[in-house]
Amino acid sequence: MRTVHEVSELAGVSIRTLRYYDRIGLLRPAGRTEAGYRMYDEGNLERLQQILLLRELEFSLKDIGEILDSPNFDRREALRQQIGLLELRRERIEQLIDLASGLMEKGVGTMSFEAFDTSRIDEYAAQARAAWGDGPEWREYEERRRGRTAEGERAMGEELMGLFSPFGRMAAEGADPTCEEAAKQAERIQDFISEHFYTCSDKVFLQLGRSYGSGGEFTRNIDAAAGDGAGAFAMHAIEAYLTGK
Repeated sequence: MRTVHEVSELAGVSIRTLRYYDRIGLLRPAGRTEAGYRMYDEGNLERLQQILLLRELEFSLKDIGEILDSPNFDRREALRQQIGLLELRRERIEQLIDLASGLMEKGVGTMSFEAFDTSRIDEYAAQARAAWGDGPEWREYEERRRGRTAEGERAMGEELMGLFSPFGRMAAEGADPTCEEAAKQAERIQDFISEHFYTCSDKVFLQLGRSYGSGGEFTRNIDAAAGDGAGAFAMHAIEAYLTGK
């Protein structure tokens, strides 16, 4: 058993943060001393490692709690998925280093924006988040992904992104997300994901739809490709489509 001070020093997490995790139920100490001081066991430390990993991957504390407390949570599978996402981030950092080095050697006239494209990472993260609640989808996605080249995967991602263009147009025109055209486009996206990535159940599609309009990096990528408001319009269109099925 370790005291809160020992855990703070070991993990590099402030005592205030550990107390907050306890207060919100994210990391309950294994016990307390007679004086009321928190004490942590090895199980607490393993859970803290998972929390810190998921925080590095920019999951919210609410999402982390739901992931770790899910009856389907598989620690080894989650670690394997986290490694995959971290490898993607390492790849992106290496691209940024190469870009900066090239600019230093050739001057600011070198124009390349590929290293700033985070859509693949965002897509991976969204799918992983959905998959940790529904393992079969993730395993199917990973199996299909193995058989594709980087170029093929990039092209497929661009084709998927292109399906959001009608949402951008509809958003600009002030269309109703519950209209028939929006529903048909939502259906096309769900079918495309099922055909090329994994069997996209209504439950997972609803989760993805919410990520499209969450206002984060995923939304910004969709809006950049399909027009302002496309991500939020897609979210509402998908919700309406699934409600009306």
